[in-house]
Amino acid sequence: MAEKILIVDDDVDTLRLVGLMLQRQGYEISAASNGSQGLAKALEERPDLILLDVMMPDMDGYEVTRRLRKNPVTVAIPILMFTAKTQLDDKVTGFEVGADDYLTKPTHPTELQSHVKALLARAVHKEPKDIVTASPEQHGYVIGVLSARGGLGVSSLAANLAAGIFTRTQSDVILAELTPGQGVFGINFDVPTQKGLTEILQGSVVEVTREKVQASLVPHTSGIKLFLASDNPRDITLTSQVANYEALVSRLSSLARFIVLDLGTGLPTFVQKILPICAERIIVMEGTPSTIQHTKMLIDNIVDMHIDRKSISVVLNNRQRSEAQMSWTQVQEKLGHSIASTLTPAPELFLQAERMQTPAVMCQPTNMTSQQFLKIADTLIEREKAQ
Repeated sequence: MAEKILIVDDDVDTLRLVGLMLQRQGYEISAASNGSQGLAKALEERPDLILLDVMMPDMDGYEVTRRLRKNPVTVAIPILMFTAKTQLDDKVTGFEVGADDYLTKPTHPTELQSHVKALLARAVHKEPKDIVTASPEQHGYVIGVLSARGGLGVSSLAANLAAGIFTRTQSDVILAELTPGQGVFGINFDVPTQKGLTEILQGSVVEVTREKVQASLVPHTSGIKLFLASDNPRDITLTSQVANYEALVSRLSSLARFIVLDLGTGLPTFVQKILPICAERIIVMEGTPSTIQHTKMLIDNIVDMHIDRKSISVVLNNRQRSEAQMSWTQVQEKLGHSIASTLTPAPELFLQAERMQTPAVMCQPTNMTSQQFLKIADTLIEREKAQ
């Protein structure tokens, strides 16, 4: 695969000429015309090298470098400053803020190519620049819960798994909902503060610090900690902040032994980025023909992301006592994928849980459906111990 070089320069001629020259050398080129755009592209694309101008109107190259070096996602990407600033002090400043190399304009194409090759060669021997998924102190067990479409019980399963795991382990457990504008935990558990996710996604990725994420967690009487999404439908546009999502999951992973993520429905881009980070991927479905078909396609899509099919668990949630729903054996056969667990209908249990503003496993732990939640939790705990 060709190495990717991100060129950040407000001079259109430089972008075109340098980009074309490097492209002819076999590199994949990405371009940004200002510092802010360059920073965003670096965080999203994680190139193999950044060719960075210094003098830009909105954010100069020094500030871009500072921000790249502060973020674990981009800290190891080689940066070659390519600028008309020729003073010694300018070069010293470039190296002080974190640049790996410095070239002044104009320069001969051969000289530029040699510097690019040298930086890329050195980078090969460095640690991979993949996103950090935990702090050195702790690497939490991340569990992602999702479904092919809405209304199948993703939030209910996520909440009860988190509560069940806490009940069994008495360890730190975080329950996080990650779809802005569709938050339900704040309402269901009578928690007034629902700005955690919105504030994280509205800021820059550099601001997604461990301390800020920790301050956004809300303790609940059940013992779990909540990271909440808003219920304002307009906030759904924030799902485009993919780099913030990756940083967020990394920080959450450093704050608890178990992290249960309510990923909502389908495979938006942010979910595609988060699923590979998860240790467990749980899909919720019901036994109807349309849901089986949608779920089958969802599983295939996840497998296409180079995720092992065996690492995907399916929970059959029979929410209603209906003859229209198939048995788990029929569902399994039509789905072409094993059913890990089945939940029996318990409308009275969930009504009581709603009134008590707590997960179902907390209000009636001996109920059959509560026991089914706890059994799934026990399985996850055993896998976490084995890992």
